[in-house]
Amino acid sequence: MKRGKWKKLLLLMGVPLLALALVALDVRLKTVYYKIPTDKLEREITLALVTDLHSCNYGEAQKTLTAAIDATNPDILLLGGDIIDDNLPEVKAREFLKWAGENYKTYYVTGNHEYWTNEIKRLRQMVRDYGIIVLEGDSEELEIDGQLVLLGGINDREEPIGKWEKELAACGARAEASESFSILLSHRPEEIGRYLHYDFDLILAGHAHGGQWRIPGLINGVFAPNQGFFPKYAGGKYDFGNATMIVSRGLARESTLIPRIFNRPEYVVVKLVPRLNVK
Repeated sequence: MKRGKWKKLLLLMGVPLLALALVALDVRLKTVYYKIPTDKLEREITLALVTDLHSCNYGEAQKTLTAAIDATNPDILLLGGDIIDDNLPEVKAREFLKWAGENYKTYYVTGNHEYWTNEIKRLRQMVRDYGIIVLEGDSEELEIDGQLVLLGGINDREEPIGKWEKELAACGARAEASESFSILLSHRPEEIGRYLHYDFDLILAGHAHGGQWRIPGLINGVFAPNQGFFPKYAGGKYDFGNATMIVSRGLARESTLIPRIFNRPEYVVVKLVPRLNVK
């Protein structure tokens, strides 16, 4: 084959491969929406879920992320762990936490990487100092637009043996005693079997990073911590009869050694919708 034809062939092959690589390695933030129908509410409530920020950079003062949250006008902001990384500097996490505490009613639970800093007590206090409520087996009944929602949250599984179980049991007991729509905020989706022992309507989690590598329509995730290869709960919506779990693919970018492939970082919006209004 002549040199000119080889060049044309390589160009024809190279352009689509380059385009595919650009799509595969796209790490721009996207907003993902879920609707949860319920008979326990008469009006829609919007929850914002941010997980696994890992102190990553989303622009000056984290404007890319904060603008995405503002655009969805949530009723409350929920932080599902690993907001602070154990290797990257805290500055970008601090920028986001400061903004969150100043702008929204915000609740936070720890993730494993916060424990891995070996400064978990300091970090929890830092979060509180920004005006954010840290949940440690606590539940709070929230009034939103005249409606009651029960929010419980637990620390990460890195807590001493027995303490994590007690926190979960405390949240579960409150959920079972309440007639309100009940939410559990936790870092780890792989513990779903334990969560389902209790009467939570909605479980929110992160941790899995979307399985890091995905092939849309074929493989939901290649590997996730504590789930291993081809994780069952890498990211998305999972229904279990009367309960639903939503797993965010998280926001980690430069904190990971392995790049995200077909797995854009995501900010999650959950809309609790009266069942009669579901479309």
